[in-house]
Amino acid sequence: MKLKTKRTLASAIKPKFEGFKVTIDTELMVFLIATLPGKNRNNIKTLLRDKFVEVDGRVQTQFNLPLRIGQTVSIRPRKGSIQQTNYRGLEIIHEDKDIIVINKEAGLLTMASNKEKNKTAFATLSEHVKKANKDNKIYIVHRLDRETSGLILFAKNEEIKTKLQESWNETIQERTYIAIVEGKMEEQAGTITSYLTESEASMIVHSSQNPKKGKKAVTHYKVMNFKKGFSMLKVNLETGRKNQIRVHMQDIKHPVIGDKKYGSTCSPIERLALHAQVIAFNHPVTGRLMRYESSIPKKFLGMF
Repeated sequence: MKLKTKRTLASAIKPKFEGFKVTIDTELMVFLIATLPGKNRNNIKTLLRDKFVEVDGRVQTQFNLPLRIGQTVSIRPRKGSIQQTNYRGLEIIHEDKDIIVINKEAGLLTMASNKEKNKTAFATLSEHVKKANKDNKIYIVHRLDRETSGLILFAKNEEIKTKLQESWNETIQERTYIAIVEGKMEEQAGTITSYLTESEASMIVHSSQNPKKGKKAVTHYKVMNFKKGFSMLKVNLETGRKNQIRVHMQDIKHPVIGDKKYGSTCSPIERLALHAQVIAFNHPVTGRLMRYESSIPKKFLGMF
């Protein structure tokens, strides 16, 4: 679609706090010129060069980057901006004075267990924040299973942790996972609803259609690909219960591969094929829409 005037593009932009929604397919430079009337091309090139421009939570420097309808473009603050940091098993992809967003590898615990105390995301981040001040602490907001990879949000003080947890359903705008399951799905898209409860003895989550037997869990899925007896799904969580996706995939007789605990009989990539790909939320302090997307693991793509 060709844009006749700068005014045409600007009228299609809907601001969301410090982020701006794209509602017309265009290029990044064109979008920024229309969105930031006080900036000229040289100003914007400087912002791009110095890594102050994000698209869907990822820093971008390419002025002619194609933008699609629905994406979010944000300008990062110049003060307190922190570059991506890598540690063994995780990558910090966003950090400010209130929160940290990381991309975790499969095999790393979110927090300590009876068997493992030190090699956890929590322990690594605790050491990280203490580099700036020995009194700094980190707080767990939500978790991923050890063998699940992907994005996790942490708080940097107890007040923010409590605020996020108490307003979780209102704060979280999107949680998308990629899963590879056994078999060919009967439908290209669907929704699974049940009530989940965890057995204290076995630590296994059970699913029921009885509202009195657990907390309501709703999972939406869409088939992305199918090959050689395996389906790749995009899964969106309406609720965030423990082991929700794994249990729901077992419910419909398409368990996540590598998930022996919930019915899988094979492990072709030698790991649980579940990845937290997208997390989007309103910042607990600024209200700004934050959206982060991680790449689908190469082992997943290799199967297709």
